[in-house]
Amino acid sequence: MMRDMNKIDNNKFSLLVTLSLCLLLIVTGLSACAQQQAFSYTQYMDNLTPFNPAYSLLDKAGSIHTLARKQWVGIDGAPVTYLINGNLPIESIDGAAGLIVFDNRLAIEHQTEVNAYFAKGIQLDPYSYLAVSINGGIRNYTANYSSLDSNDPTFRNDVRGTKPNIGFGVIYYTDWYYLGISAPELTITSLGTASIQNNSSFKSHYYFSGALLTNISEDIKFKPATLVAYAKGVPLVVNVSGTLYMKQALGIGINYNTDNAMAGIVTINMNAFHVGYSYQFDTSSANLGGFNNATHEISISYRFGNGAASNHNLL
Repeated sequence: MMRDMNKIDNNKFSLLVTLSLCLLLIVTGLSACAQQQAFSYTQYMDNLTPFNPAYSLLDKAGSIHTLARKQWVGIDGAPVTYLINGNLPIESIDGAAGLIVFDNRLAIEHQTEVNAYFAKGIQLDPYSYLAVSINGGIRNYTANYSSLDSNDPTFRNDVRGTKPNIGFGVIYYTDWYYLGISAPELTITSLGTASIQNNSSFKSHYYFSGALLTNISEDIKFKPATLVAYAKGVPLVVNVSGTLYMKQALGIGINYNTDNAMAGIVTINMNAFHVGYSYQFDTSSANLGGFNNATHEISISYRFGNGAASNHNLL
């Protein structure tokens, strides 16, 4: 028995080292060319479902997650993002269904997205599972150019568009790591307006995600995680994070993405509630004044149902 436990611990350590080296290579190679994706937030490691709905099956409880993000505090027209997603488990078929609502505002632009999803899991062996998801909804975009005080005829007409959206997700997971790929935002038809087509908010987005949960000691766990985002015509964006959890109640983490931004993250798990806060700042003086333009992000989650009696799923 002891040999088996040592073998498992060694495998975890080897995977941790391999994952860390891969992340280091990715960050080093892409930091010079990355830029902001349309849909991004620093606390993805605690709520990956909006990027990959198949992730909802990792927690057997029902849940409601909310997030508010205010970027570049002190700058007029800076991005403001609101996100809410809910999940209901379907235990009889090892499935889940839910809803994701996303709202983002940037100056004269306003994007709203609503998606319903269904996820189904299968057990591959006693320790591993494969989950898949499909989602569908609508994406709406408006740009109120007429509100601008400009003599340029290009900015006299507002731009509005609403199109259907579909997507999918796949995730392989055990009780201590997961790997996933997804495309939750696939615009079915083009909007037919050049100014909108050039906006990355209406491009199809693709994501790769991974995380590992390992024991540092009896009361301390460490979770490195990554989220890689890509859209056609937009350079890759890589998010890398590391979080220390103490007695599964308090999490302290750090996040870096290749937009030259870094964040400190604090999370608290108390009974059925989860509260998270992140403070993000630019690491390059070329980015809107460098360290002076902070981004604040707050998340609140609530778990319910039969599975809520268990501890929060840290993975």
